[in-house]
Amino acid sequence: MNYGFVIDARKCIGCHACSVACKSENQVPLGVNRTWVKYIEKGSFPDTRRYFTVMRCNHCEEPPCVAICPVEALHKRDDGIVDFDARRCIGCKACGQACPYSALYVDPETSTSAKCNYCAHRKESGLNPACTVICPQQAIISGDLDDPNGKISKLIASEQVVVRRPEKGTRPKVFYINGDGAALDPLQAPESGTYMWSAQARGVGHFAKDAVEGDGSHGVPVRPASAALGNLSAPGKPKRVYDVPSKGAVWGWEVPAYVWAKAISAGSFLLLSAYSLLSGVSLSSGMQWGLWAMSLFFLAATGALLVKDLDRPDRFSSVMLRPQFKSWLVKGGLTITGYGAFLVVWAGGRFLQLPLVEAIGLWGGAAFALLTSIYTAFLFGAAKGRDFWQSPMMTLHMLVNSIIAGGSAMALLAVVLPFDSSAVSLLKIILGVSFGLHLIILATELFGQHPSRYAERAAETIRAGALKNEFWSRSVLVGNLLPLMLVLLPVGVPLLAIAGILALVGVYYTEKVWIKAPQTISLS
Repeated sequence: MNYGFVIDARKCIGCHACSVACKSENQVPLGVNRTWVKYIEKGSFPDTRRYFTVMRCNHCEEPPCVAICPVEALHKRDDGIVDFDARRCIGCKACGQACPYSALYVDPETSTSAKCNYCAHRKESGLNPACTVICPQQAIISGDLDDPNGKISKLIASEQVVVRRPEKGTRPKVFYINGDGAALDPLQAPESGTYMWSAQARGVGHFAKDAVEGDGSHGVPVRPASAALGNLSAPGKPKRVYDVPSKGAVWGWEVPAYVWAKAISAGSFLLLSAYSLLSGVSLSSGMQWGLWAMSLFFLAATGALLVKDLDRPDRFSSVMLRPQFKSWLVKGGLTITGYGAFLVVWAGGRFLQLPLVEAIGLWGGAAFALLTSIYTAFLFGAAKGRDFWQSPMMTLHMLVNSIIAGGSAMALLAVVLPFDSSAVSLLKIILGVSFGLHLIILATELFGQHPSRYAERAAETIRAGALKNEFWSRSVLVGNLLPLMLVLLPVGVPLLAIAGILALVGVYYTEKVWIKAPQTISLS
């Protein structure tokens, strides 16, 4: 068995019977959808045509949502259905970032992810999915792709079919006959602010209390219904005239704050280790304990922010108690746990004056601090729905940000803790090189060649779009150029501390725009 769908766009009349049947059969709450119909209009009045396209989970052969889920709430069954278990979901929303088709949503009643599951309960009773049964035109055909005599296999063999985003390598199993390019490619007909008859006053699920007018970062932006007409102002171009409300940025402020706190923690111990093991410049005992305390405090803050971002924080323990080890969320959790353990070992060895134990803590802590600083790059890389995060520079980006954050923390500690001139000179060199390298990385990621139009659109959003002010003023100017000028000047510790404050602001805003920008790009 290998179940899939064929959507025959030649027959679809845009009646939404499939959406209604799906909601009724699966008790899908208002404001979210497992199956929906998207309208695209082409041409100029009076010579226009409207195209209808049914959108839903593609039940991929290689589902990235399953790979990224830390608790196996999503799983691929033996019959090919990608199903989910809401009882396990912790509400991390990583599956929504991994899906290239925007098929998952956060259920406002359970605060867990959900999606089309091929009406698995009906299939187990020998029935077809509700959408297939209800369609008055028989435009939705379900069946076993491995059965050469089945209707769905014969259609795929005899008709020219297309799938959505085949370049992602997910091998989707929803095939479109006469699929319209502008409907299947969301960049050809960009989202409007809202759509007549599908607008809603407030966000749902994760965003129920966050939707505010003009704020595209959380929930569904509240705009006048007349804003929908703005999408009709480009004669001749494909227009998206009806769609479901945007899901918004499902990873809000907590995620960049978590990356920021993690960078300070990892960077602080990396610098402590570098001074102790590599530089030949010794740190005072007070500074070493200060950096250790900074590492431990911000590691705890990292964990707290991780839990805060979950829609089901009461299930956080599932990440450790029933982990899915392929997920980088699990690998990251194990990494920061190991890092915290080595911080304790180092502190115990130093306090009890046990050189061997201290050395084990120092070397082990350095290794795990390095892993802690960069593992997020692999987590973002697993989010296949967001092409901008697939950049090969992401690992170096995370590492350099950690060094800048740790160096900035050291500069702040130097105001109140002993820090001799040779250590200050070395810190200024480290920060100066890091700022310069960081600016090169930013320029490469934003102005270099991108692997897809989705990645290019996200870079454009940062360079010249909605996030340009935050990026150029707070990330580049405040967070990099001004502190770089200060560390290049013959300044003392007070001004170096000011450079550190500016740099920490820059690290946060860099991560904020890097995480938010790809989420503004429509995937469906």
